[in-house]
Amino acid sequence: MGRILLENIKLFGFHGCLPEEKYIGSHYTINIEVELDFCKASVDDDLSKTINYVDLYYIVKEEMNINSKLIEHLAQRIIKRIKKYKKPLIKYTKVKICKENPPLQGNVDRVCVILDD
Repeated sequence: MGRILLENIKLFGFHGCLPEEKYIGSHYTINIEVELDFCKASVDDDLSKTINYVDLYYIVKEEMNINSKLIEHLAQRIIKRIKKYKKPLIKYTKVKICKENPPLQGNVDRVCVILDD
């Protein structure tokens, strides 16, 4: 077994329940972790026997362009897309999404959700 990690993907999106979040938007940081058996890929040097991390990045980017009220919902959509992408290879998927500078009445750098499947 092995893991592919995409760390600190920085994207902009329009997610949230407050009206201003749908117009102003916010910066997000996303981390993806995918566990799979890439023993054959490591021996054969064959991309078709693993997951292309460029494709993972584009899945995240595309889902970020679809507005959600909750980042929990966004995380679930990303996991579903990743699992569908290479279903038999993937054993475990974890997504962490952080909204930078959330609209709270206090000094908070970010708020994050973590979802795994």
